[in-house]
Amino acid sequence: MSQKKRAVLVQVVLLTGLLAISAAAATVSSRPLNRLSKSKSQSVAESSRARKRISSLRHSRRVVRKSKPRKMSRRLRRRRYYERFTASSFATDQTVGDATAGEDPVVRQAAIDALGNMNGTVVAIDPNSGRVLTMVNQKLALSEGAEPCSTIKISVALAALSENIVSKDTRVALGRRWSMDMTQALAHSNNAYFEALGRRLGFEKVSYYAHQFGLGELAGWNIPGEHLGVFPGEELDTRLGGVGKMCSFGESISLTPLQLGALVSAIANSGTLYYLQHPTTPEEVASFEPRVKRYLDIAPLIPQLSPGMAAAVEYGTARSVRWSFSEEQILGKTGTCSNNGTRLGWFASYANTNAGRIVVVVFLQGGRPTFGPKAAEIAGHMYRNLYDHSFFAGKTPLPERQAVGVSQ
Repeated sequence: MSQKKRAVLVQVVLLTGLLAISAAAATVSSRPLNRLSKSKSQSVAESSRARKRISSLRHSRRVVRKSKPRKMSRRLRRRRYYERFTASSFATDQTVGDATAGEDPVVRQAAIDALGNMNGTVVAIDPNSGRVLTMVNQKLALSEGAEPCSTIKISVALAALSENIVSKDTRVALGRRWSMDMTQALAHSNNAYFEALGRRLGFEKVSYYAHQFGLGELAGWNIPGEHLGVFPGEELDTRLGGVGKMCSFGESISLTPLQLGALVSAIANSGTLYYLQHPTTPEEVASFEPRVKRYLDIAPLIPQLSPGMAAAVEYGTARSVRWSFSEEQILGKTGTCSNNGTRLGWFASYANTNAGRIVVVVFLQGGRPTFGPKAAEIAGHMYRNLYDHSFFAGKTPLPERQAVGVSQ
């Protein structure tokens, strides 16, 4: 073989060997590389998916915790009930038709100015005689009355004290860690406290004392147009709250401003329940004689009741009195409730001064601007007007005189 052919053959063999080696290397390395890259990409994909899943779960739990209360609050907001009132709190004809010839002109003007354009009535009484000094909006004052709201608590407190169920300092348990005494309960008009007293008293005793205090009967002596009011003959249905509701809100009871004024007058004079008399002429004023309906055995109880009525004005529900008047001590009780689209606001009070006492009852009816503290505010304006016109300074203590005891 020639040298040239031998060289060509060597080159062919070498080239063939090289091709075989490269092919083998490619075959061997491609499989592991493919497997590796596949498993690597798969593991990378799985861990990324897992991380995203864990992250979504973590965020979803956080969203649930935060969104649940929001949903609940939205539901609560949707379900919250706002009472609609159809009556108006304002009027411009409160004094039309009033008989005023026998009234005290200073007291009447003070009451008119204080009442303003509010739809209501103001009754002022001399507690030492039962004389009605003024009655603004007499049509409303002499009407069939209305639910007494929390002013009924005065009667319930006197009944509970009379029966020795509580004293001024007795703390009534209203929960596991919550209790209250009478002064606090009257100051803040606590319903649970008086519901508890009502249940302890029972309907028969609540009814007995209410009638003793003049509820359910005429308060006036021959006052034309006066209505009777209502005290029910049986207990309120237990499904509606029973005697507890009667003693906290006055449910099923209808009270007139004159009846409430007569009761507060008896508290102010230490126990004499007078017939209220409304003179309509100067002659009737000159010949006026007090008429006693009955004597109430409440004189020993008044020192236990009066701190609560004073506290209501000092720091409780009637503190709006002090926005305009703080020179003399005022004792009172507010009441707020609603019925058939009409809101009611009561305030019964008396001024305790060295020169004498005067009882003021404010009764309002209307819509949302009408409530007990507003009635107390009006009374405060009236006391301010009286004070500015020297009503208290000009009074001297009334002489003792024999009252005429009568029955009607």
